[in-house]
Amino acid sequence: MSNHVHFIIAAPRANANLNVLVSNGKRFIAYGIVGRLKKSHRDGIIAELSGTVKPGDKKRGKLHQVFEPSFDARLIYNEKMLIQKIDYIHHNPVSGRWSLVRDFVFYPHSSAAFYELNKPCMFPVVHYSEILHGEQC
Repeated sequence: MSNHVHFIIAAPRANANLNVLVSNGKRFIAYGIVGRLKKSHRDGIIAELSGTVKPGDKKRGKLHQVFEPSFDARLIYNEKMLIQKIDYIHHNPVSGRWSLVRDFVFYPHSSAAFYELNKPCMFPVVHYSEILHGEQC
């Protein structure tokens, strides 16, 4: 997606702090994005990301604002809801205004091909059954 991302995060520890997990993840991803932009000499985009840093954040050493400071989280209560959320995420690139690919399983930045075609993704994916039931898929 060009302006947002969906994740399903499993936090096996009861004391895991979602805010810390997400903020650390966003920071790590932002460093990667900025690094790739610099490597490919995308100076205009780098300047844009630098220009949106708030003065207080600049004083604390922040150089780029890649993500919105907030995030929208939903607690998943059961397997049915989990499957519904996975289905929504997989179909998002072909729904409404996006139409990024003809068939949702071919969107490269998705786990859809992993679930639907049993094909590896460009990133590591753990099947939800392994987390919920300890089943090896």
